[in-house]
Amino acid sequence: MENGHAAVRQLRYLPPVGAAYGVEVLSFAALRESDTERRRTRLQRPDFHVLALITGGSGAHEADFHHHELREGDVVWIRPGTVHRWSDTDRLDGPLVLFQPGFLPDPGLEARNATASACRYLPPEALRLAALAADHLGHEHRAAVRSPRLASSALLAHLLAALLLRILHGTSAPPVPGAAGSPQPEVFHAYRTEVEEHFRHRHRVADYARALGYDARTLTRATRAATGQGAKTFLDQRILLEAKRLLGHAGLPAGTCAHRLGFSDAGNFTTFFRRLTGLTPTAWTAALHRTP
Repeated sequence: MENGHAAVRQLRYLPPVGAAYGVEVLSFAALRESDTERRRTRLQRPDFHVLALITGGSGAHEADFHHHELREGDVVWIRPGTVHRWSDTDRLDGPLVLFQPGFLPDPGLEARNATASACRYLPPEALRLAALAADHLGHEHRAAVRSPRLASSALLAHLLAALLLRILHGTSAPPVPGAAGSPQPEVFHAYRTEVEEHFRHRHRVADYARALGYDARTLTRATRAATGQGAKTFLDQRILLEAKRLLGHAGLPAGTCAHRLGFSDAGNFTTFFRRLTGLTPTAWTAALHRTP
């Protein structure tokens, strides 16, 4: 514990010896067997993607202050930097896929539905097809580990892409109004990458546009096409999420959060936080810790 708040474990991608292909396939059963100390139930922040397909049973998961009850057909996609924990996996079945950022052959695929909920639902037929895709990926991964001469990172990357496409297609959101004729997804991917690297000290869309060589309207169109929200809202929500992590998980005061997130003082940070949440940082933190 730190200052009365549960410490967040920082997890780095460490593949098993002899399986350094940028992706790893295991199962909830294997996770339970290897994690006898139940570290999975503690807050953690991986620097890699975690994709879980629930093929049976029930359980629970938390990601960035959102609680999800899990059941057959649910898909959990934890992106790098997300603070999460497996609240209950004792009765869950299904594959778990861990993969590094940049491993997919198409960078735009990694950015798809970047602001969507960590948990989504696949109807039965889509679940069956996704399970087959995950099983194929798992067989190829195990073959690569057993016989390195058969290993192919490109093959594993494309099989992972096929699995993600199957999941995204099965849970696809309705079209975003105005998305037709929008810029290529590479524009949003570039913007999202820049935001992730610089949001702590760069708060204006115009600065990102200048750095990337686009105008602000192009970034707004690309971001709206990819997420349903404008570039400024996307940026503000990313700053807000980090503020909640610092307040809720690290227990930092508003002044320290303001400094870490590039605000000139605690007053400006509080104004920003209240505009987006309706609460001051202190009131939001108090409400969070009153929640059962």
